[in-house]
Amino acid sequence: MKTKQLFGEMLAGRSLITGEQLEIALKEQQTDHRRIGEIFVDLGFLTMESMLKILGIQLGIRYMPFSEFPKIIPEDNYPSLKFMKQYRILPVGKTGGSVIVAMADPLDSYAMDALRLFFKCDVTVCLSSEKDVMEGIEQCFGNSVQMASIMEDMIGEEVDITDIGSEEDIHHLMNIAQEGPIVKLVNMIITRAIEERASDIHLEVFENKVRVRYRIDGILLEAESLPKRLQSAVISRVKIMAKLNIAERRLPQDGRIRLRAAGREIDLRISTIPTLYGESVVMRILDRGGAIISLEELGFSEKALENLKKIIALPYGMILVTGPTGSGKTTTLYASLAGINSIDRKIITIEDPAEYEIEGINQIQVKPKIGLTFSSGLRHIVRQDPDVIMVGEIRDKETAEIAIQSALTGHLVFSTLHTNDAPGAVTRLLDMGVESFLVSSALVGVLAQRLVRVLCPSCKQACEPKQESENSFSGAGCEECRFTGYKGRTSISELMVINDDIRGLILERTGADVIRKKALAYGMQPLRECGIQKVKDGITTIDEVLRVTQEEAGGDILL
Repeated sequence: MKTKQLFGEMLAGRSLITGEQLEIALKEQQTDHRRIGEIFVDLGFLTMESMLKILGIQLGIRYMPFSEFPKIIPEDNYPSLKFMKQYRILPVGKTGGSVIVAMADPLDSYAMDALRLFFKCDVTVCLSSEKDVMEGIEQCFGNSVQMASIMEDMIGEEVDITDIGSEEDIHHLMNIAQEGPIVKLVNMIITRAIEERASDIHLEVFENKVRVRYRIDGILLEAESLPKRLQSAVISRVKIMAKLNIAERRLPQDGRIRLRAAGREIDLRISTIPTLYGESVVMRILDRGGAIISLEELGFSEKALENLKKIIALPYGMILVTGPTGSGKTTTLYASLAGINSIDRKIITIEDPAEYEIEGINQIQVKPKIGLTFSSGLRHIVRQDPDVIMVGEIRDKETAEIAIQSALTGHLVFSTLHTNDAPGAVTRLLDMGVESFLVSSALVGVLAQRLVRVLCPSCKQACEPKQESENSFSGAGCEECRFTGYKGRTSISELMVINDDIRGLILERTGADVIRKKALAYGMQPLRECGIQKVKDGITTIDEVLRVTQEEAGGDILL
């Protein structure tokens, strides 16, 4: 880059330094051989920011301070951390067909050529201080920087044990799994997941790598890829934390880890399963100390919320919440219990596991290994003089019948089922072998629900739909939502209140389709219609509604 004026002269011309200071700096440069700008800063004649601003003018490039750096890099494709740290480079965005990078040394021709080759396009350079660039790398790639540091600590260590046979092998693996680098690595994976609001951590083993993915707002996102040689040590570390048998790799195992993170009690439910290339691990994250969400915060329509409050205030009967795994059933049950919890009511729950702790409610956790199952626990609960009972899930006929008998003998019973819609809950109970007269007498309401992602409030923007069935709003993607366009979730639901006509249909063992038509005639809003209303209100998008409801409703969307 050609310059018309020497840097020192530019500073003097702008009265940023005196002639005497310039002479001192030039004399210092004769023995120091550093760049004159650095000498001015070191001698205290100039601030780093002022020096870089003038240097940017001299070089004809923009000065970019740390405050203008993005918190998250939107590109999936970026140079290695080693390269960025060595040449003090940080990709900060795109403009047209050019990638924008912040550099501490924009005169480094080798780095510039390498960047053009890597991105396969033009590179626009902004000038930044070395300190700002390094802090920017830490801000954008902090966990990856930690990961790289941990990997460097492991270089040369033999941590790959592909086959466990002898006691010596087991002992060696236990020692490796409890060494500092492996402990730090696993702790970092768990901590990062909690910080990013993940509900699950997936450690998946393949032929040449171990993939780490987090489920955030219901969607799996790739976080890291670990070297294959760390597979045995990382998986064993998780199993040791969960008190599982590290020597057993042929059979699935389940365990639990309790830890404290960010001042909160966190439970991790651990599940391992043998796959073609080793054991795959999933960790479900349960925030036991999290605040209970109220019914008003769950996203129900005004009518559904009003009807739900009416049925949970009944003195007896059975209320079911249905939906697939991860649809927010437990959260809705807890919100309902919190809404009716009072000093004059005894509430007992039996769960697997107890995901939240609610003051004033007696909570039991099932322990199948010692015979404490949903059905056996429920038998004893009814002897405890409860007013309200919550059963985590109805899985068999025995549990269903005890729950129904409890509802018929003056208790309000809450539970969950895995069905696609509200009327399907009736069919499921009948298929379990429960008598139709028992179901019709006990059931007072069924709520089916799903969770849809909410448009990110920071990048939500209005759009002009070409037809009525398109989105009115979309998420452009920003740092706050990790460039997904969504942040957080809300529920869409259908609430079937059981009245005399529907009870008659249940008693006659009528199919779910007929029951659905009758419920719709009485004003039940279907899941998809509830979702479409949220699209019209600018809360979510058509794609999200389709993603969670297409199994239940075929055909085109009609608004």
